Amino acid sequence: MRLVMYQGRTGKRPGALEGESVIDLCRASEDLGSGSLPGDLRGLIEAGPEALAYVRHLTALPEVSDRESKYRLTLGSVRLLAPLDPPAGNVVAIGRNYGEHAREQAAARGESIERPTIFTKAQTSITGPYDDISIDQEVTTQVDWEAELGVVLGRRGRDIPIDESMGYVFGYTVLNDLSARDIQYGWGGQFFKGKSLDSFCPSGPCIVTADEVADPQNLRIRLKVNGEIKQDASTSDMIFPVSRLVAELSVGMTVLPATLIATGTPSGVGYARQPPEFLKPGDVVETEVQDIGTIRNRIVEAG
Repeated sequence: MRLVMYQGRTGKRPGALEGESVIDLCRASEDLGSGSLPGDLRGLIEAGPEALAYVRHLTALPEVSDRESKYRLTLGSVRLLAPLDPPAGNVVAIGRNYGEHAREQAAARGESIERPTIFTKAQTSITGPYDDISIDQEVTTQVDWEAELGVVLGRRGRDIPIDESMGYVFGYTVLNDLSARDIQYGWGGQFFKGKSLDSFCPSGPCIVTADEVADPQNLRIRLKVNGEIKQDASTSDMIFPVSRLVAELSVGMTVLPATLIATGTPSGVGYARQPPEFLKPGDVVETEVQDIGTIRNRIVEAG
C-alpha cells in the first residue's frame, strides 16, 4: 500500500495512492467505516497495526475500489505533501553508510567502521516531494545533495535484536538529505545545523508499506540535477543494512512509531567532486528510489 498526505479542497488529509488516484480515507471511513481516522499518517502509524488493517479493509470495499468511486480524487487535483511532517522527533540520519569509499575515509583517519554514525536533522527541515527548496545565499553558498532511502518505524522498542528488527519497520520513503557544507564543516563541525536549514529534507511522495518491498537492500537509488545523473547506486552497497540500523539505533534508547530514518547516501555528492559542485537557484533536483518513487524539487532564492 502507498500512503500519502495531500492537500485538497477540504484541507490536509491522509490518503492511499493507487495509480493516478488518491483515495480520501477520511471520507470513506466516515461514510462506510467506523468513524473518523487520524488526521495524518503519523497518527495512523501510532494507532498501530489495527489501523493499517482497517485502512486496507476500507480500500478493498467495492464502493472504494471502483475506479469511478466518489472517494477517489485524481492525482492532478491534489498537492502531495511530505508523508510525515513532523515525524516522531527529529529525522534520524546515518553517515558513511555506502561502500569502500567510506571505509577508505575511515582508514585514512586511523578509524574502523564498526558501528553506524548517527546524527539528526531538525524536523522543521522537512518539506514536500515537489516543493521548492529555498536558499538564502547570505547563509550558505554550498548546498549539496544526498539521495537516501527513508525508513519509517511502526513500533515502539528498545534493545531490539537484529533478527527481529525488520518487524519494527512500517514502510519506506524517498528523501534528499540536503546539506550546507560551508556550515557543516566550516562552523566547527556543525552537522545538525548544516543539515537542518528550512526545506532541507524534501521527502515523499508516499510511504510504501513494508510488505510491498521484498528486499530493501536491493533497490536502485539515483539523483539527477537538471537531468544529469549525479548519484546512481544500489542499497545493496550499504555497509549497515536496514536491519542493523534499526537494531543499533535502539541500543539503550527507545525508538518510537513514526520515527523517520535517513539511511545514508552513496557516492556522487557535490562537495566530493573535482571541482566541487553545489546547487544554485534555478536547479532542479530529482531523487529516486526504485519501487518507492521520485521526488522533484526546484532550488529558489530565498525572499
